[in-house]
Amino acid sequence: MAAKFGRRLRKGAASSVVVALALAALTASQAPDAADAAGSSREAPRGDTPIDGDSSYYTDLPPLVSPQPPGKGQGGDGPIAIGPAEAGIPATVLAAYKEAEAALARSQPGCNLPWELLAAIGKVESGQARGGAVDENGTTLQPILGPQLNGNGFARITDTDRGRFDNDTTHDRAVGPMQFIPSTWARWGTDANGDGASDPNNIYDAALSAGRYLCAADRDLSVQADMNRAILGYNHSEEYLRTVLSWYEYYRKGTHEVPDGTGILPTGPRTGGSGAGTGGSGSHKAGSGGASKGGKDQDGSGKQTEGGKDADGTPGKDGGGTEPGGTDGGTKPEPSPAPGDGPGSGGGSGSEDGSSPGTTPGGTNESPTPTPPPSQPAPLASLERVGDKDVSATAGETFADRLQVRAKNTEDRTVSGVKVQYEIRGDGDTRFEGGAAKVTVATDKDGVATAPALVAGEKAGTYTIRATAVGRAVPATDFSATVKAPQADALARTSDQKMQAAEGASYTDAIEVKATYQGKAAAGVAVTATMIAGDAADPTKAEQNTEGPYFKDAEGAPIRTLTGLKTDADGLLKLPEIFTDNHSGTYKLRLTTAGGAVLLVDLKVG
Repeated sequence: MAAKFGRRLRKGAASSVVVALALAALTASQAPDAADAAGSSREAPRGDTPIDGDSSYYTDLPPLVSPQPPGKGQGGDGPIAIGPAEAGIPATVLAAYKEAEAALARSQPGCNLPWELLAAIGKVESGQARGGAVDENGTTLQPILGPQLNGNGFARITDTDRGRFDNDTTHDRAVGPMQFIPSTWARWGTDANGDGASDPNNIYDAALSAGRYLCAADRDLSVQADMNRAILGYNHSEEYLRTVLSWYEYYRKGTHEVPDGTGILPTGPRTGGSGAGTGGSGSHKAGSGGASKGGKDQDGSGKQTEGGKDADGTPGKDGGGTEPGGTDGGTKPEPSPAPGDGPGSGGGSGSEDGSSPGTTPGGTNESPTPTPPPSQPAPLASLERVGDKDVSATAGETFADRLQVRAKNTEDRTVSGVKVQYEIRGDGDTRFEGGAAKVTVATDKDGVATAPALVAGEKAGTYTIRATAVGRAVPATDFSATVKAPQADALARTSDQKMQAAEGASYTDAIEVKATYQGKAAAGVAVTATMIAGDAADPTKAEQNTEGPYFKDAEGAPIRTLTGLKTDADGLLKLPEIFTDNHSGTYKLRLTTAGGAVLLVDLKVG
């Protein structure tokens, strides 16, 4: 639905001339020469090169005022873009982020990837594909290339793709809206839009590939430490981490679609850590006292304010008429907020909506009407099991029961919104649906957190599943999950052919049997085959025979007991060739399963 809406919005997009000019300006702002010249202060390349090769990125911070969700136009045909311009994300780009989130929720539910994280990285890496300059399939109108990774201020990476993606046969460059270096794309590149190719210049392919990369190493992105590690894996820089987290928190408070090609273009690409824009334009920082000469206003309109004044005519807060980080003021770059401070908070001094204390969101000095502090709910006290403590399933099957816990506070009331982590403990291959050994889910309105379906692996045994409240000091709750070996309650031959052979020969026909459990084919059932005497008083308990028919081991020696046999996916098992010695008579082949099924087959010799 989002993609369809995006195509509708494209009809109102800016003209191709405007888009082309914007692309040219942004491409120039990250040109290799400019980046290399200012990048000498960057650290030396490391062996663990990040996804973008430590390439340049945009350091603009989101506005102080939090965005509002879009409303309905009077007499219109759907949502309209309202609120701060920076909260607008181009329609196709936004659709790609949301589709990547949905795809990973199915394939890696334990990762808990929020699309807002992809949007934050896309904003910082490429300004949302250069303001959404993509075609109807999501491919950028022009290639988005980072600076040459020649070791001059960035990582040194000699060519790995023969210029296929980055048009550079000497060194690699970061490519596309999510800025993958070719060597990283070779590992993580994904065909998300089903066109038969994985293209780093396509926002659908790039967004899903970035999501897979962020979810790697069994990360759970609902845990802040895992999210921080994932972001640092993209670009190993504390400033990068703070900038991405600022946009992430901003987008979480509200976004809206805008037509492709009309997104806000960043004004301050990073070039060697100076925080300054190129061509004399200052890197815009929300709340820094207005745009510097040559810079852009908060709404991206490009209007300048003379003498460094704010929109209301008052001088900018730096007192010099230029914002921090501007090239014409020479001032020290303004530090980015620490993780968790919220966008534009400048170290935690901002209010709930991002404005400074003592000011309203509009920037005036009126004192806000004080509001009484909200009453504090009773603290979380316990996670209680819902249902049985012990669950079981046969190897290869899905457990019938979903694990659940209920969160309760000290007043014995249920608590919603508590993050609960389920972790499988033990040496085996049992996993949650999607292949994760560790998942995090939130309690619902009834205080219940339901884990994804548990899928039994091939290894039988008993495992502990531990439920822990993330970030809460309450006792963990354990479940016991038992994986049983596949069983069969019946064995039968698939043919009634009599088994007879001469002495010193072999049986012409092979014996095939079918195992069933409660009338259904039983796959993976272990079967033991034993040759016994035909006149045993109780054939089901008789000992292995020492003469008569036999199998052969790997070296060709006679063997009269075979173990490790298993039925196939249809419950069928064909036994190896059976040979005879020089003893005539009637013998029996006994077949047994762990579930207690027994089958006796007559073997005649002579």
